[in-house]
Amino acid sequence: MPPSIPPRRLPRIAVVVFDQISTAHLAAPCTLFGERHPGVPPFDFWYCRASPGPVQGAAGLQFAQLQGLESLDDADIVIVPGWTAPYTRPPAPLLQALQKASARGSTLVGLCLGTFVLAEAGLLEQHRATTHWAYADELARRFDRVTVERNVLYIDDGNILTSAGTGAALDCCLHLLGRVCGAAVSSQLAQRLVLAAHRQGHQAQVLAQPFDRTSKSSRLTELLDDVGAHLDLEHTLASLAQRAAMSPRTFTRCFKQVTGTTVQRWLLAQRLARVRELLEQSHSSVDAISRQVGFGSTVALRQNFSKAFGMTPSTWRKRYGQATQAGAIDMRLALGNFCI
Repeated sequence: MPPSIPPRRLPRIAVVVFDQISTAHLAAPCTLFGERHPGVPPFDFWYCRASPGPVQGAAGLQFAQLQGLESLDDADIVIVPGWTAPYTRPPAPLLQALQKASARGSTLVGLCLGTFVLAEAGLLEQHRATTHWAYADELARRFDRVTVERNVLYIDDGNILTSAGTGAALDCCLHLLGRVCGAAVSSQLAQRLVLAAHRQGHQAQVLAQPFDRTSKSSRLTELLDDVGAHLDLEHTLASLAQRAAMSPRTFTRCFKQVTGTTVQRWLLAQRLARVRELLEQSHSSVDAISRQVGFGSTVALRQNFSKAFGMTPSTWRKRYGQATQAGAIDMRLALGNFCI
């Protein structure tokens, strides 16, 4: 008989809010984890006030049913979206609650200036971190035991995640969703929300924007759908232009209008996305995956994957893979009942 599998549950997610919080800072965690989306399982999601008293957003948004800091004891993931200012010290009870959550094994996420809150709690020492570009130097100056990286959208450093500005918070939360539910789920939701499924490093968008399938370029999108289904084949600008019955110059212009990027970058992004899915959902070797998605060699796959995602394919599979000897079973159990 197959081994018994513990019942799965999704992580419990708490978002820290405070008076005059920017609604833009709340957009990423609330949209991705607090709202219901087709194909995405529901999360146990709640708001936690940073300090006693009423909380009202900067745009007049009223919060109801806020929980106290004690609720962080039940959270598997704690998200601090933004902060009032990098120079405003968070209340001591909040810092203590975050320290306690970290010691218990919770994943801590600092979005934009929320990174400063994690730093004030002493949780970023010996970690890599990022924040809004305008305050990165200040973060490095005040917290010299933190390795500050200025030119990335977000950093995943184990149980600590940090992001740059408001837009990068979406990238970070999409990545976190991928850690919890798999790359296929996060990519599908990104497409539904008309977001880039993955952007990484130096503000460069790696995955192209979702197609507008109602546009006059439907012929091109059908071609790209076919290319995406046959990534193992060689595809070049010349071959794609010929299939679209366009000159290379016209094809390049139409391609950029539809995808927002170049042919080479789009192909690389599609292959990397497929690699992530195969690493998570199959037992195939890295060498076999390299052939399956059209990389010229395993070395090329490893180099491009590490550059895009900050870890090797083997490390990605070890951290996020869901294939086991018992079959394709999601065994995200490293932190309590799941692994993120």
